[in-house]
Amino acid sequence: MTPVRSTLPDEARRVSCEALQDTLVDLLGLSLIGKQAHWNIVGPRFRSVHLQLDELVTAARNFADTVAERSAALGVPPDGRPETVAKAFTLPAPQEGWVRDADAVQVMVDALQDAVTRLRERIDTTEKADPVTQDLLIAVTAELEKQRWMFVAENVPGES
Repeated sequence: MTPVRSTLPDEARRVSCEALQDTLVDLLGLSLIGKQAHWNIVGPRFRSVHLQLDELVTAARNFADTVAERSAALGVPPDGRPETVAKAFTLPAPQEGWVRDADAVQVMVDALQDAVTRLRERIDTTEKADPVTQDLLIAVTAELEKQRWMFVAENVPGES
């Protein structure tokens, strides 16, 4: 059953919605690992990293909603079920238990780097298929690159 019909040709819709689904999984996963680190962070930079993690989680959740709604608008139901995210999510994640502030920051830098790399590939694949979806992926990438920069800056060593 397809209650919503896309304005895109079938192949363009397939390419776009595959990119959107993969992005949805990455964003939901980022929000989960961000919260995991947020709850378990310890160290002298606890407060600043704790607050930055919340900012990342909010951005990831907001974009996840927008990405999912774009897929629905194209006639493909988004899949954000926990089992789907658990099965498909492959970005780095924090260890179980307490996480030192520097370690939490590094995990987030690595996860964001991987997410951005994959988003840039999706931007390329959606260029001809659907510039509207491509534009959304560009916006997500810009935000995740900003978040990555903020986390990278947290781990810059002080002057000796």
